[in-house]
Amino acid sequence: MIDLKKRGLQLFRWVEIRSGMAGTVTGMAEHPTPVSAASWWYVFGSAAMMLLALQVMTGILLALVYSPSASNAWPSLQFINHNLPLGWFLRAMHGWGSDFMIAIVLIHLTQVFLFGAYKFPRELTWIVGVFLLLLTLGMAFTGQVLRFDQDAYWGLGIGASITGSIPVMGGPMVHLLLGGPIVGGATLSRFFTLHVFIIPGLLLSLVGLHLFLVLRLGINEWPMPGRIVRKADYQRNYAALTKSTGVPFAPDAAWKDAVFAAAILLAVMACAFFLGPIGPSGTPDPTIIQTAPKPDLPFLWIFAILAYLPPEMETIVLLAVPPLLIGGLLLLPLIASEGEKHWSRRPVAVLMVTLIAVTLGIFTRLGTYAPWSPVMDAWSSAPVPARYLEHRTPLERRGAMVFQEKQCRNCHSLEKVGGQRGPALDRVAADMTEDQIIRQVLQGGGNMPAYGNALSPAETQALTSFLMSLHGNQRPAMDASEGIKPQNGSHPATPATGAPPVQ
Repeated sequence: MIDLKKRGLQLFRWVEIRSGMAGTVTGMAEHPTPVSAASWWYVFGSAAMMLLALQVMTGILLALVYSPSASNAWPSLQFINHNLPLGWFLRAMHGWGSDFMIAIVLIHLTQVFLFGAYKFPRELTWIVGVFLLLLTLGMAFTGQVLRFDQDAYWGLGIGASITGSIPVMGGPMVHLLLGGPIVGGATLSRFFTLHVFIIPGLLLSLVGLHLFLVLRLGINEWPMPGRIVRKADYQRNYAALTKSTGVPFAPDAAWKDAVFAAAILLAVMACAFFLGPIGPSGTPDPTIIQTAPKPDLPFLWIFAILAYLPPEMETIVLLAVPPLLIGGLLLLPLIASEGEKHWSRRPVAVLMVTLIAVTLGIFTRLGTYAPWSPVMDAWSSAPVPARYLEHRTPLERRGAMVFQEKQCRNCHSLEKVGGQRGPALDRVAADMTEDQIIRQVLQGGGNMPAYGNALSPAETQALTSFLMSLHGNQRPAMDASEGIKPQNGSHPATPATGAPPVQ
């Protein structure tokens, strides 16, 4: 009779001699940890890793059924929800797991900040952690897009408009993400690739690096008032601390991590069971504007800020604030690598965390009911003013006819005559590039429906040509990555024909 135990031991020794895996795992589990760090305050990192593993497993199962095409994405989610056994629960676990993961990573980053664990020699560990937070947010956003419902469609339109306003790289980035100037057939497959391959690959790689750095440098000790971090002697003092009070990570600290991770997993399962999956909402129909799309919970605060910002402030805030915040987080350990760790000796740090938490909480609450568009109750059939037709090319005049035939004046004004649903178009070409105008006309956005199915390619070209001639005394807007040149062969900022500039 075969001795299975003996054969199993032989197989284990054969693998271990060639890989050394068991010794590596044992060394990781037994690495010395300051006894003060074997605390319930240090459990968030392990919980985040557990949630990442949950996202990977549930994501793989969903990818076996999900169809990443514009025509089949929404029906495939309906099939998962209603026809696949426990499919609704699988989707709910994946969706709520994403929200929990963002919350845990944010709490972990806050705890590290308040405990001064970004200081020497853990500066690189903090920087990697910031990138992990950004990738986690990227996973959540691309996951929302894959639902390809009304929220996803309108969110993509808004996101494309925001991205397109970035200097130099805006236009190419929109084309790269959407596969063109508008949301089309290639858009969903690109976001599927981002969500399933690119971002998870980067995330897992950086998690491995983050874990290596934690094991290499040790877990940050509990901060004590008056214990100053100095590059000259910190590592020597830390080694003496772990030698005198250190305990093996497993089991002294690991059991707390395991208990907390299990509690978080149970919380995700409870939310999935009682609250169900997140979306999809209505089918992605760009002609339906009687809707109130909102992003998922982690992004509600951004939605609220955009809803309440004055229009002239949106571009400045969107282009300046995120880079400043991310840059500040990345530079923090480089400019404050020494000094006090304890929060009681760092009142500015505590005040910053409190202010940010309260602000995010307020705007997230406002985001649940923030207005997303103006009132739409205007109407006008006023003709295109005659002077807008003078000294225009045949294509531009044809565009003016399309503008009149499609009753664009119902929503937009020229010379202060027309509807007030949308912005005045007297200088539209000075504010929007040709790509942005095409995207807005065909795809819609804000409170404007999409006209892609109502315009032929020739009509779209003519209408765009006419709109690009409306730039007043200013130069036509253009992609910052391109040189200054006339748009569509139309007039430069100061007409050379002697015609009055378009106002």
